[in-house]
Amino acid sequence: MGDYQSLRIEAGSDSVAELVLLGPARGNAMGPDFWRELPLAVATLDANPSVRAVIVRGSGTHFSYGLDLPAMAAELGPILADGAAGRSKIVRLAQRMHAGFEALASSRLPVVAAVDGWCIGAGIEMIAACDLRLASASAQFALREVKVGMLPDLGGIQRLPHLIGESWARQLALTGADIDAATALRIGLVTAIHPEGESLVHAARALAAQIAANPPLVVAAIKQVMNARWSGAVAHGNREAATLNGMLMQSDDFAEAMQAFMHKRPPIFHGR
Repeated sequence: MGDYQSLRIEAGSDSVAELVLLGPARGNAMGPDFWRELPLAVATLDANPSVRAVIVRGSGTHFSYGLDLPAMAAELGPILADGAAGRSKIVRLAQRMHAGFEALASSRLPVVAAVDGWCIGAGIEMIAACDLRLASASAQFALREVKVGMLPDLGGIQRLPHLIGESWARQLALTGADIDAATALRIGLVTAIHPEGESLVHAARALAAQIAANPPLVVAAIKQVMNARWSGAVAHGNREAATLNGMLMQSDDFAEAMQAFMHKRPPIFHGR
């Protein structure tokens, strides 16, 4: 189903399809191909009447390291050097990136995320846009944008309070700290833990098949009604976050964060 560089669609059994993150960077990091291809892949699945549920998982030993900063640098560099016009371009870039996760959230198809290994930054924002989340015992989660001089602007800090509560959402966003699978289960980010990757995928397939066996129109309607509680707030928050990142990504602190990331050293922030 489709010819993609950053994704693979696998046709499973029981009317369940699998959307597999491929990278090509380490840890299935999300670069320009991913942001272009994800909305197309979801639309392809959504248009297929034989598909009734979707599993999202990473290839290899990790779900996703999040945004592929080196790959995005070629696009971001000229924008960041373009003053006020650049700030507007950052907002438009963020809006294009919103489209993929919003496609997952608004699709008629229920989406089960199967998280093995690391799920960082945009990876957490992606699974927050899914309907259900399962994890392996080795899964680890972190919302690290604060550590690289920007704020999460892909719906994560809008959706997470509904999933894990306001306090935990703020703690993850403000600290950038890691949490393990047991903590993710305790706070409600995931609904079950499985011993390792193989049993995780097996459980995700069983859960997706259980959902897919129900009347598809009713399943889609349940998802639509439940999304209606927060869809407006997510859209408003995404606009706010994109606008603020248009300013923050031209700060000295953001430049310092990028230099520190590239040179693998601790950043020193000065609030300017």
